[in-house]
Amino acid sequence: MTQGNSAALIEQVRSRYAEAARAVLDRRGPGRGCGPECAGPECCGPVARDGEGCFGGSLYTAAETAGLPEEAVLASLGCGNPLAVAELCEGERVLDLGSGGGIDVLLSARRVGPSGFAYGVDMTDEMLALARQNAAAAGAVNVEFREGQIEGIPLADGAVDVVISNCVINLSTSKPAVLGEMFRVLVPGGRIGISDVVAEDRLTPADRAAAGPHVGCIAGALSRTEYLDGLAAAGFADASVRFTAEAAPGLHAAIIRAVKPARS
Repeated sequence: MTQGNSAALIEQVRSRYAEAARAVLDRRGPGRGCGPECAGPECCGPVARDGEGCFGGSLYTAAETAGLPEEAVLASLGCGNPLAVAELCEGERVLDLGSGGGIDVLLSARRVGPSGFAYGVDMTDEMLALARQNAAAAGAVNVEFREGQIEGIPLADGAVDVVISNCVINLSTSKPAVLGEMFRVLVPGGRIGISDVVAEDRLTPADRAAAGPHVGCIAGALSRTEYLDGLAAAGFADASVRFTAEAAPGLHAAIIRAVKPARS
């Protein structure tokens, strides 16, 4: 991929998610991201396995979303519930990559309590504004949203105990950089708990490109083996990729886990 193509894809992603944030801020409902309202080859569509979508706020329980601003739930465009994957504990520091409207940051802040902290990183001004509005409405004080790209996370080395992300890494134009940055910002012994769209190994990059666009969470998806190899190359151990629901033929919402080895 050329630098020009990469820049164009980044701008497409930024534009798509800026519109999603504006739709929520304007009370027009969820915008077009990888959300449940979005169907067809241009974006991630609903999954028909059990009659419910595998994208958006429906992936959270009523107990989890109770007390959250409606805008935080409406702006949820992910493909999983990374909090359930990461098993957060009191006092931990958590980072959400591509934090969007802030739902996973706010839920993380609840889970880790006042002795913990939750960061969100997003490159879209409109999403950051929405997330900060939602944090204020929720009265969350142990949260911070920072502007930045996930290929160059604006946090120091060893700043967090856990990294989560919800259907965002597939949108990156440089996955090795993202995986390396996750490793860098984690403390030794830290872990990742990620939801993402992942391809079956049988699908070539050309197959994925034919299945749907990059901004729709399809063309940019890694295969399971590519994910595992990338995590190993970044230094992670005990990596796993588990498919949870079909997003498109041969592509699945998936749970990705790995740990940063502790110092010996």
